Amino acid sequence: MTPADLSLTVLHAVRRAVDDGVLRVEVPPRVKVERARPGGAGEYASNIALTLARPAGRSGLEVAGIIEERLRDVPGLAGVEITGPGFLNFTLRGDVGRGLVRAIVGAGSAYGHGTALAGNRVRFAEVSEARAGVVVETVVGLLRSQGADAAYGGGDERMYVRPGAYAVDELGVDAARWSLLRAAPQDRPLEGAPLLVQHERNGLFRVRYAYSRVRRLLVNGEQLGVTPAYENEYAYENEYAYEMTVDTPLHTSPHPRDLLSALADYPLVLLAAARLRAPDRVARHLEVVADGLLGFQHTVLPLGDEKPSAAHRSRLAVAEAAGTVLAGGLSVLGISAPDRI
Repeated sequence: MTPADLSLTVLHAVRRAVDDGVLRVEVPPRVKVERARPGGAGEYASNIALTLARPAGRSGLEVAGIIEERLRDVPGLAGVEITGPGFLNFTLRGDVGRGLVRAIVGAGSAYGHGTALAGNRVRFAEVSEARAGVVVETVVGLLRSQGADAAYGGGDERMYVRPGAYAVDELGVDAARWSLLRAAPQDRPLEGAPLLVQHERNGLFRVRYAYSRVRRLLVNGEQLGVTPAYENEYAYENEYAYEMTVDTPLHTSPHPRDLLSALADYPLVLLAAARLRAPDRVARHLEVVADGLLGFQHTVLPLGDEKPSAAHRSRLAVAEAAGTVLAGGLSVLGISAPDRI
């Protein structure tokens, strides 16, 4: 993990805290990390918690604790320590990409599933409205993926879901479900017609196309004698900036570090989606993963007279991991992942 990766990781943690409603502040445009001073804790440090404390109406220590909670078990971080009035101190761990990719491919469609909600029993009341039925059914699946004992029917828990038609005959199952689940339950469903158009503005198309690209890359790699094997950390000659901004577009970078960050975030997204009864979070994150994959796909396999190398094997392994997450996320939403589009 580079300083830039660390900066972006901390920024993501702040954004998650804001999205979860724990921190009521505007997400800052950037997070600065610096080398720890002699005698300090860890390798890098940030004062972001102190910066956010006043607008959040909390102490620096409270804000630091909230951010630290969302940095636990992040690949690449060996430890996070809070010192003084709320400084965050980080110790990095090398070779994170290899462990993350292996974990994803090894878990397959179960990657991101866990036991955080074990012991919770949730029973939803039956509903007659079409969209509510699709949303509640999906939320039940999300809760079960995190270890909860959840069921649709036989209970009294209700969700507010803005009504919408489940237009399977008009759109097909995949587009019909995406139109209902991509928007937050309380928001109006997406219009159906644009979801049938193969265009980059169509999130459903981008996600499914990205998965199909992974399948094609694996086939082409086999033909070229390139098999997935994460073997290096993508060392580039240029130095990394120490600040990443909140509006840094994921899809513009040919380097897989942003894609790896999105893959590492996926378990946290599933958990938040289950806790908040918000399947739209999964759909939105799949778009992030798809954009990351599509942004660096052209560097995965050898071009022209280029000979296969360890870098190509590593890139293909990252692509395979991305495909695994895309397929798993689509499955959670009840949407198919086609090998070809």
